[in-house]
Amino acid sequence: MTTNGTAAATDRSAPGASGRVDWVDYAKGICIIMVVMMHSVLGVEKAAEQTGFMHYVVMFAKPFRMPDFFLISGLFLSVVIDRDWRTYLDRKVMHFAYFYVLWVTIQFGFKAPSLAAETGWAQVGLQYLESFIEPFGTLWFIYLLPIFFVVTKLARNVHPLVIWLIAAALETAHVATGWTVIDEFCSRFVYFYTGYVLANYVFALSDRARARPALALLGLGFWALINGGLVALKVSEWPVVSLALGFAGACAIIVTGTLLARAHWLGFLRFSGEHSIVIYLAFFLPMAASRILLLRVGVIHDIGLISLIVTAVGVAGSLVIWRLALAARANFLFERPDAFWIAPKKAAPSLQAAE
Repeated sequence: MTTNGTAAATDRSAPGASGRVDWVDYAKGICIIMVVMMHSVLGVEKAAEQTGFMHYVVMFAKPFRMPDFFLISGLFLSVVIDRDWRTYLDRKVMHFAYFYVLWVTIQFGFKAPSLAAETGWAQVGLQYLESFIEPFGTLWFIYLLPIFFVVTKLARNVHPLVIWLIAAALETAHVATGWTVIDEFCSRFVYFYTGYVLANYVFALSDRARARPALALLGLGFWALINGGLVALKVSEWPVVSLALGFAGACAIIVTGTLLARAHWLGFLRFSGEHSIVIYLAFFLPMAASRILLLRVGVIHDIGLISLIVTAVGVAGSLVIWRLALAARANFLFERPDAFWIAPKKAAPSLQAAE
């Protein structure tokens, strides 16, 4: 397990002047929509105390939904990992810390009245402070990413196989302390680290899928049967099985993204991937609003259909919020202002897939 080919892989995978990689954006688009779908479906079902057909889609995606996101987040790390600490921390810690602090405050602003009605304003203040230790709501992903970046840089002189085996053992152990940072680190770091150390193999997989689409489709069908079968049998979360399904699903999303990019189909997925952080930060508001409205109005009675609509509104609504923010010159909601940079902007790498 080496990183010798990683630089070459990242070089060949950036054909456009923008430095973006088509299939990576498609894969990220699939992932972010699955994340919105999960929160939307489970939120609707909890509020309605019923389950619908979308529940089975969410369960099918559970083994690979976050593993793929983390694996892709590590793909381009080799481009920046050897930079000086100041630049590295700026790109990989300050970037996400800024958005976490801003959006956890925004989320609390919307949720504070209902929380205060239950526990009182003093408790709400304590919960807000606690959110800087225990990630709040949907924002745990960007809380955890900087930790992954720092740990990987600190461990870059340790043989990759040693780190990978430790990370795989942590995932297999299914650690459950009740603290999100510890539990999710143990569950997800192996995928992020694999994206970093095996980036050349990931790009090779994409190249093969692009060259042999028929075989790639056959493989996707085989994977879907196995993944769906193990989920139905309720063994997908068993030790070792969860690790295998996480990697298999990540490979499947990479292949799917490659085939879609090859055919230039479903461009909205690519657009969603290009703006995945926008969707991730803002989807909670249109998602919650549409869920409350649809359940209260009661015009639609099918819980699965309501869940699907809420998912679509969550994705589309977050992009509308982004466009409105740009029109209102409130760019700070989605772009880090100069005051929060600790290293020169000109040093920014051209490949920012993880962001």
